[in-house]
Amino acid sequence: MALPHYRRIGPGATESGHDRFAVADAALLAQKARDAATSPRLREMHRFHDSDGDNPHRMVNTLQPGSYVRPHRHLSPAKSESFVLLTGSLGHVVFADNGSFGAGDCVVLSRESGVLAIDVRPGVWHAVFALVPDTTVFEVKPGPYQPLDDKDFAAFAPAEGDDAASAYLQALEERFRELTGLPPRGSRV
Repeated sequence: MALPHYRRIGPGATESGHDRFAVADAALLAQKARDAATSPRLREMHRFHDSDGDNPHRMVNTLQPGSYVRPHRHLSPAKSESFVLLTGSLGHVVFADNGSFGAGDCVVLSRESGVLAIDVRPGVWHAVFALVPDTTVFEVKPGPYQPLDDKDFAAFAPAEGDDAASAYLQALEERFRELTGLPPRGSRV
């Protein structure tokens, strides 16, 4: 079911197409959570900017646990990226060039942690993942979007769709949970 004032622009993405303003309301967040839950990638994006050429890009991204966002950086062209938590809980990791990370490289965005936003400088290897269902962030980064150079994907992590991607994400999240003191996934607290 599509919300009447939004339109689908591709698999995994919708847009507002507004003339004066648009809102990220409870109905939009609920729709994106439903869409993400049924998406093969377990995530959905809703863009507020008009086109790939706009600057800055503003969007709502909803992720479900198990959605693999390959570690990447925005180096050339250099772009920073900001995430503001709207619902759920998001894990964020920054990596050394070899893929290693420690406790100081991990951030839990959640109401409980009191951390609601993060800003990542250009050229920093990073990845995000949903710690709970229906995790939604408002994301802002510079445009324009050029598919060939938007992201520099980390050689230390498997490509999305690779058979090893699921195991990599599971190991990443397990280490993240250990380093941040979160219980293992699926445990009852």
